[in-house]
Amino acid sequence: MANSKPARILAIDAFRGITILVMIFVNTLAGVRGMPAWMEHAPADADAMTFPDVVFPAFLFIVGMSIPFAMAQRQAAGGTAAARWRHVLARAAGLLVLGVFMVNAEDGYNEAAMGMSIHLWSLLFYGCAMMVWMVYRFESKALAWALRAAGVAGLLALALAFRGGPDGSLRLAPQWWGILGLIGWAYLYSAVAWELTRARLLPLGVLVLACTGLYCATHGASSQAENAVHTSIALCGMLTAQIFFGRQRSRPFRDAVLLAAGLAALAFVLQPYFKISKIYATPSWALYSSAICVLLFAALYWLVDLKRQSGWTALVRPAAANPLLVYLIPYIVYALMQYLHLAFPGVLGSGLPGFFWAIAYAMIVMTLAVGLNRLHIKLQL
Repeated sequence: MANSKPARILAIDAFRGITILVMIFVNTLAGVRGMPAWMEHAPADADAMTFPDVVFPAFLFIVGMSIPFAMAQRQAAGGTAAARWRHVLARAAGLLVLGVFMVNAEDGYNEAAMGMSIHLWSLLFYGCAMMVWMVYRFESKALAWALRAAGVAGLLALALAFRGGPDGSLRLAPQWWGILGLIGWAYLYSAVAWELTRARLLPLGVLVLACTGLYCATHGASSQAENAVHTSIALCGMLTAQIFFGRQRSRPFRDAVLLAAGLAALAFVLQPYFKISKIYATPSWALYSSAICVLLFAALYWLVDLKRQSGWTALVRPAAANPLLVYLIPYIVYALMQYLHLAFPGVLGSGLPGFFWAIAYAMIVMTLAVGLNRLHIKLQL
């Protein structure tokens, strides 16, 4: 990809926005009873995947697609390699921190030992996180840095205040990294891959195979083997970006179909040995998901950028422009409602009312994001 300022690709924004919107929908739907099996996550040992099981891979895929553009933009702006890597490391660390805090708020906490409810602790965490990663519009940079420092201090205090386990002896720790933390690892490793390969197609393809091979060789015995599988999805996104927008592109739609077919074929070969499972982050799940994402992006690019049918993308624009804010809003709403002992009507917890409520809630979150943006509340990692 050339080192000039990259043009805005509407299909990438649309893919990102759709992914976040659908993520909110399926997360809400997860609490609704009576949904068909294909609208729920497949069980860990089912050797199957469903529609919701492709949502997380789609986000990893779009992270990988975005890296060449982000790197090219920083190079075009005259940024040094050191400055570029400071940004990469700070962003990855931020995602890991957010992931660990959110995971510890889900399970294993001891409210009595903490001296506060987990919902209050969560609300304080989200408040501090927003102070750290807010896009400030102050003329005074000193005030912005002071608020960020206060947010960091608040996060440290909350980390020290956390207690877990039956006797309250456990401290804040990565039980697992959470969705944002897993994205953080994949982003970091993919950025390293970009630096090593400069997004050349053949080396990227070799790295996808290497990530897959690492899991196969270790049988997924370590969290880093699963991180390698997640990274392979992001690298497939980077490959797709280069197929459509890199210097080596020739017939992108043909190449995209060939890439998707190759990924699906490899998944088929591996499936008898490593059955499809999102929970176990198996290579067959990752490869099938990546193949689906390649074809979805190709269709979006043809529709939005080539055929100029982009008016509908306004629906997902808030999520595309502010993915972190939109992702966090449902968690903030949940913590606030739990703290205030509020609940949605029970009728929304099952059947068709629950299904339509999941759709409506996703749109409500998007509307909230628009309102927060008008109040100049934006988050950026």
